Amino acid sequence: MSTLKELYNDKIKKELMEEFKYSSVMQVPKLEKIVINMGVGEASHDEKFIEAAAKDLETITGQHAVITKAKKAIAGFKVREGQPIGCKVTLRGEKMYNFMEKLIKVALPRVRDFRGISSKAFDGFGNYTLGIKEQLIFPEIVYDDVLKVRGMDIVFVTTAETNDEALALLKGFGMPFRK
Repeated sequence: MSTLKELYNDKIKKELMEEFKYSSVMQVPKLEKIVINMGVGEASHDEKFIEAAAKDLETITGQHAVITKAKKAIAGFKVREGQPIGCKVTLRGEKMYNFMEKLIKVALPRVRDFRGISSKAFDGFGNYTLGIKEQLIFPEIVYDDVLKVRGMDIVFVTTAETNDEALALLKGFGMPFRK
């Protein structure tokens, strides 16, 4: 079992119960899923870019990546409807906790000039989005095998109803927020 899951069950739940004065344990917010999304603009010109991005995502998460397609045509971006434009992975359960632990303890400390992540990227409904500029911060990615350095969005979906509850939950997990 993941150490972050144990931490949540043993410590974080109790702290959140006290801090927000919940009447039931079922009200305590929890991490529902983590969605990692990688946009690939060059995919409209060359299929190998989307395959490389999907392979990188699969290497990082250990789960099959789904290729996302354009919902509508945008002439300014030379994108047609149904054209592949990115890939994503949705992590739940054990894989979600393992990925989060790897992100906090290994990947984020490898970011150059890292001073913490912003606490302003909440959506108002208890979800947090973290943008990463390059996939090279993950130790599984070999620099020589990378076709193109690209970023990704990591969305932490929680059951929290407010940003403050979600912030307290993610801080409990050890997310390095800026002071």
